[in-house]
Amino acid sequence: MIYATISYQNMGAWELFLNSLLPMLLGAIQYTIPLTIISFILGLIVALLTAMMRISKSKLIRIPAVVYVSAIRGTPLLVQLFIIFFGLPSIGITIDPFPSAIIAFTLNVGAYASEIVRAAILSIAKGQWEAAYTIGMTKTLALRRIILPQATRVSIPPLSNSFISLVKDTSLASLILVAELFRQAQEIAARTFDFLLLYTEAGLIYWAICFILSIFQNSLEKRYDRFIAK
Repeated sequence: MIYATISYQNMGAWELFLNSLLPMLLGAIQYTIPLTIISFILGLIVALLTAMMRISKSKLIRIPAVVYVSAIRGTPLLVQLFIIFFGLPSIGITIDPFPSAIIAFTLNVGAYASEIVRAAILSIAKGQWEAAYTIGMTKTLALRRIILPQATRVSIPPLSNSFISLVKDTSLASLILVAELFRQAQEIAARTFDFLLLYTEAGLIYWAICFILSIFQNSLEKRYDRFIAK
């Protein structure tokens, strides 16, 4: 790791701040950001499937989705992460830290985002379905061409907030030894004992990332808002 090649002893506060910036940024680029993007994309796939199961009229399809969402929303993300990384090896399933984090975050995002997607789909007027059926569309075709495009516009703001929250949640991956941004701060702080400075620096980097994402979120919302009837 980068920080291992640097001696942080006897540095002034400003020098320590500057020298620890690169390892933290690399941790963000190599692990935090990829972990966030991969988990969110996979989570959206899980969310869409779960949302469709939730609105199904069949109990055999709907109940497993209800149990999954309830279990994920009713337990802390940290517990889910520990079950996957520390718990599964007890039954012979060992997963490396990074994939473990992806699985945990994907399942977590999938459960919460499924409620957003489900609510967005249900918010579309029934007349949209009926109009699609009158021109010969099947339910699947109506969903793909009529309902989901409208539901996507409705769900953009809450899903964007979920994405930004996920960036911060990835700091929990440091507890299973993923060398992401906060893990780098922990490693350097353990060598220098300057916890306040380094954890504050990590917080500022998270803040900067989330601020940039918020700008993109606002731009995206304004772009799609033009197509929403008022």
